[in-house]
Amino acid sequence: MKYKGYSRFIRPLLYGIDLLIVSLLTVFLLSKNPVDVLFVILFWILLSVAISAYAVYRFTKIVSIISLFVKQTILMGLMVFSYFYIKENFIPAANILRFFTSLLFIVTIWRIFLFEVFKRYRIITGSNNVYVIIVGVNDSTKRLAYFFNNSPEYGYRFQGFFGDTNIEDNTGTIEEAYQYVMNNNIDEVYCSIKELSNSQIKKLTEFCQTNRKIIRFIADDKELFSKNLKLDYYHLTPVISLAKVPLDNPLNYWIKRSFDIIFSVVVILFVLSWMTPIIALFIKLESRGPVFFKQYRYGLDFKLFLCYKFRSMAINNQSDTLQASKNDARVTKMGKFLRRTSLDELPQFFNVLFGEMSVVGPRPLLMSHTEAYKGKIKRFMIRHNVKPGITGLAQVSGYRGNIGKDSDMYNRVRYDIFYVENWSILWDINIISKTIINVFKGEEKAY
Repeated sequence: MKYKGYSRFIRPLLYGIDLLIVSLLTVFLLSKNPVDVLFVILFWILLSVAISAYAVYRFTKIVSIISLFVKQTILMGLMVFSYFYIKENFIPAANILRFFTSLLFIVTIWRIFLFEVFKRYRIITGSNNVYVIIVGVNDSTKRLAYFFNNSPEYGYRFQGFFGDTNIEDNTGTIEEAYQYVMNNNIDEVYCSIKELSNSQIKKLTEFCQTNRKIIRFIADDKELFSKNLKLDYYHLTPVISLAKVPLDNPLNYWIKRSFDIIFSVVVILFVLSWMTPIIALFIKLESRGPVFFKQYRYGLDFKLFLCYKFRSMAINNQSDTLQASKNDARVTKMGKFLRRTSLDELPQFFNVLFGEMSVVGPRPLLMSHTEAYKGKIKRFMIRHNVKPGITGLAQVSGYRGNIGKDSDMYNRVRYDIFYVENWSILWDINIISKTIINVFKGEEKAY
């Protein structure tokens, strides 16, 4: 999913200010002990995750926002009271009461203020808009279109109906919607389940996933069709969304990005700083050419970036189209060692630091492979919903190295998509651990 304008920063901003308020109130009213402050902050974070306290969107009602926060504050009160009671650390009841009333008042006012600021900002500037179309015409979709057209504060810009019935109300037919979406930079597609056949819904879903467009389903009968679907209300109109991938959540995005920065800085300072001169010397002694090999690859959102490696081959004209194979004559002696130990990938930690890659993610393929398979394998482009990685689930599951037949790519993509749709930071750590073990064990396909 692509976040529009400032959207990706809203939740981190909310988290940051909330944690600052919680910390200051703890210091002034409960305890100045750093350990106590850290525990109170930890309670807040755990509760936030447990009840999805920051799952707030542009269409979320202010009542829902306050309701979530009140629930979080009450649970927080029980946890903090229990913590100080177990510690046998006497805190006057008046201080505890002042802490929670202050927290409730300050954070509620702050959130309402921020919510209203963003709404007014969208109205005044006309920016950060989401452009939408609706596929299917009936009473429910017309109500939704009315909501879009008469609620500018939410930032939706309705561009038209598409359907095979009620032609007079439509911008085009269902088949014409596909080209319209691509030509007019449409962000979200809303479709009526009642108006479309299963095959049409399937085709539209695959199209949106392939082209990184958000698709939402209008629940005409207000029924929840699947546990994996999320029901929201846009005013009086129920709308069902496909389950998001974990890294669409800005909090998860920043957790992964923070981990990437810390991990890459550690590797660059404590490994690459002394290892690079040694590797460079051996590369230069064996063959002429640069120490580093640079090659364009497709990354997040299908954007090109320069991927760095230690050069492991003699200079040749086939590096962009022909992947290394077993006993490849192009690979130097030093290159064989670098590839067998995966040390040739170490410069990619600079790609990670620059935000072009992640430590863990789908491996960036040769551009020729991507072009060949993106139209051949369904949902292939889901790989590009996240940053490519130095290592990945497919690699630690045995699918690395040369792609000799189509099934090799199918299996690799299958693991990549599973990773994208089920990401967690603990899983990243597990994959990194397996990668390190494989480096020391040696891998059959590391050539």
